[in-house]
Amino acid sequence: MGPKFGTSGLRGLVADLTPERIEAHVSAFLTVCQTGGKLFVGRDLRPSSGRIAQTVIARALAHGVSVSDCGPVPTPALALAAQSASAGAIMVTGSHIPADRNGLKFYTLQGEITKAEESAISAALGSRATSLARGVLHRHDALAPFMARYCTAFGTQALAGRRLVVWSHSAVGRDILVDILRSLGATVTEVARADHFIPVDTEAVADTDRAFLQEIARLHRCDAILSTDGDSDRPLMTDETGKLVPGDILGQIAAQYLGADTVVTPITSNSGAEQKGCFRSVIRTRIGSPYVIAGMAGAAGRVAGYEANGGFLLGYGAQGPAGPLPALMTRDSYLPMIAALVAAGPKGLAARVAAEPARFTASTRLEQVPTAMSAALVDRLRTASDVQAALVASLGQDTVSDVTTIDGLRLTLGKGRIVHLRASGNAPELRLYTEAETERTANDLLARLHRTIADMLAADSSPALRRATPRTG
Repeated sequence: MGPKFGTSGLRGLVADLTPERIEAHVSAFLTVCQTGGKLFVGRDLRPSSGRIAQTVIARALAHGVSVSDCGPVPTPALALAAQSASAGAIMVTGSHIPADRNGLKFYTLQGEITKAEESAISAALGSRATSLARGVLHRHDALAPFMARYCTAFGTQALAGRRLVVWSHSAVGRDILVDILRSLGATVTEVARADHFIPVDTEAVADTDRAFLQEIARLHRCDAILSTDGDSDRPLMTDETGKLVPGDILGQIAAQYLGADTVVTPITSNSGAEQKGCFRSVIRTRIGSPYVIAGMAGAAGRVAGYEANGGFLLGYGAQGPAGPLPALMTRDSYLPMIAALVAAGPKGLAARVAAEPARFTASTRLEQVPTAMSAALVDRLRTASDVQAALVASLGQDTVSDVTTIDGLRLTLGKGRIVHLRASGNAPELRLYTEAETERTANDLLARLHRTIADMLAADSSPALRRATPRTG
């Protein structure tokens, strides 16, 4: 199976991202999507991204498009640069997945492409129109205006007195993150910079990395540790103790701090947004930024979006403590981390997080589960009352107060506890999520769900299922 669109752009094995496939997708994008005759191109730091970016640029030039090469750059910085120039953009990145994979993220004049535009690109893959006039190539600095965005909104003393650590690893936005934090007045120390690509998944942080972060917090006596995924559109942040702050908690805090009256977030984000009571409306969507963007487009007023991974989308011109903060309709890792630190004030991030509704999430996955098998099991659990009752009983529960099928199957149980099953959008995996009033309960619920679903799948299939280690957030 070749590269395909998933929840966050086109993804696939590097071996399958041949020049011909890349050229076909770039040609289709430029044929069916609005770019204003201009294209901004950026890339992350994985080994294959430079080669793929050059193929993207060459194909766009052959279409007669004016191309601005931004080099290695965070995805939100590329999106801001394109938005400011009324241009389209392509980011070469595989985000947090291993280095043997890569992908493309597409942006039109309106921002990140929609699901309808994904379908249009796929349908137009045969188009290879070439302009008689070759486009012009420019070099473009997308980092300076990106840093100015936060300095203007928050001011040069917003983080004065804060001692912060940046875990750099191989994130493309590591240097600009350090620069931004220092420009806001913080004292910043960089740790663990890598010269090879490390696939850091901010939603499934390894136990070894969690222990590393706690040790860093102890050694440096810092106020927080900040990092991102590979293309720097998802935040990774700890409080002063080194404990990870879940991405959806960061989203809740940032949305409230920036004065949003409506928030749009996927069904997997914790239910604290509803319980906070400070938002006029909370809109739930399927998983993936295109669905969040679609939900935001249908809402009025001051609308913000965020995902469970913490990627934050600002749908209106907000006001920071020092100046304006223009809308940016793509996942941004920098804004939620900065907003959370400023909102926390001198009491510290741990205290600010503790002030949020007590909702804790956990997640894991069952690998090598064909999509058809996942779909069949989810359908059985939804339609067969006896099968659903058996699942609920195995979890030590006896009531179901709500059933949601926005993306997979989500059951609300007693005491507001939640279990959720969904097939992955780009891998043969069945994802499992839980939510509860304590971290221990969420983990226990996940362990029970994991065992029960694995047993159900094993009864349906002879191949052994490989079980992943549960991750909490």
